[in-house]
Amino acid sequence: MEKSENAFLLHGKPVREYILKLAENSNKKFAEKLNPGVENVLGLRLPDLRKLAIEIARSDWKAYLADAPSLYMEERMLHGLVLGYIKPDDDIENYLSYVTRFVKIINSWSVCDSFKFAGSKKYLSSHSDRILEYLKSFICSDKEYEIRFGVVMTMKYFIDDSHIDELFGFYDSIHHDGYYVKMAVAWAVSFCFVAYPEKTIEYLKRAKLDDFTYNKSIQKTIESYRVDEEMKMRLRAMRRK
Repeated sequence: MEKSENAFLLHGKPVREYILKLAENSNKKFAEKLNPGVENVLGLRLPDLRKLAIEIARSDWKAYLADAPSLYMEERMLHGLVLGYIKPDDDIENYLSYVTRFVKIINSWSVCDSFKFAGSKKYLSSHSDRILEYLKSFICSDKEYEIRFGVVMTMKYFIDDSHIDELFGFYDSIHHDGYYVKMAVAWAVSFCFVAYPEKTIEYLKRAKLDDFTYNKSIQKTIESYRVDEEMKMRLRAMRRK
């Protein structure tokens, strides 16, 4: 159960006051449709949440994260957004400990996918081996949103010459029936295809993906405007019956 009140104040007001104020200009019904089965959805707009996250990140963000409220889906999303705007120090383990606390409260694809790692490209590059190892630990989880987090973050940060083959191995190792896991893997494979079409085709020929995930991977790739018609025809012929 969450605490009834967060001790952190932004400009003298609890963060939830800002959240509820933003909810006056929300799109609740649309957001609920996009996140079926998720409770306490307000429908806040992501640009508004990002602005609030930046303000918190520029203040005493450690006090905020110490007991960040999580009743509303958007409060969980805000927690993750703040972690993307802070300036982490060189202690990557300390930063990842904050990220882990966030991952444990993910309750929707929206909360998961809006996250990004903090730090410059140089910072992320200098810690890339540790971050990939960290993401692999979630890919090996048995929890739907932890696996999705690992998959989506590898898609965002590790589709490159050094890691593409390793990513295929990660995705092939996943055997979880969660819909949001399967869709994350399909999404990631489609991104791999855009960057490495021939490598991804060769992967798909031997992939151990279940039929749903495999066919969704092809569907999402075909839907990409960055894939030409000739390649789309080739992919259609590879669908599993």
